[in-house]
Amino acid sequence: MPQFPAPETRFPITLPDGSLHRDTVFLRAVIDHPRWEIGDYSYASSETPPEDWAHELAPYLYEFSQDRLILGRFCQIADSVRFITAGANHRYDGFSSYPFAIFHREFEGAPSLPGPGKDIVIGNDVWIGQGARILPGARIGDGVIIGAGAVVGGRVAPYQVVIGNPGRVSRARFAPEVVARLLELRWWDWPIDRILAHEAAICGGDLVALERAGREVGQA
Repeated sequence: MPQFPAPETRFPITLPDGSLHRDTVFLRAVIDHPRWEIGDYSYASSETPPEDWAHELAPYLYEFSQDRLILGRFCQIADSVRFITAGANHRYDGFSSYPFAIFHREFEGAPSLPGPGKDIVIGNDVWIGQGARILPGARIGDGVIIGAGAVVGGRVAPYQVVIGNPGRVSRARFAPEVVARLLELRWWDWPIDRILAHEAAICGGDLVALERAGREVGQA
């Protein structure tokens, strides 16, 4: 069975010459931030790897923010993706959206600032394409694919494909009964050696074999 890097590995890809591919990181290994929650094996890639991955991916999520960014297991984040968290919001229900308080710094009860925003929650095995923008409060279900350059907010059901600006669901990846079974099996929660043993079923879309594997690990 192939050896798989631990989720705490900073650079999980080794190139054919034995050197480390420094453009891709496991996020748990490179982000230590109180407002992030990161699942095992979720990674991000960048053509110009930053020093601060947390700031690069979510520049408005501060240590003092009240919202969180929650990322499931086995997520795949392409170059130039940004999570636009609630710290970027302006109040826009009055006559001006100008955030006076961030300049005069009297924050307590400041009328020019919006109230606390909602968390961004990304499910498991979500692929976010190059340059996508995820908006404050987004809830992205398991197995969703977000196309390059898409701007996505609101709630996206599991196993949908989302494209465009504003983001819209272009199609479902699988029939509803298949989605329901995948959400019951939750292969991403299996031990990594069991996942690797059934890589062909997972990546080849063999539901019969995956269900058999699920029974082996007590999932069915």
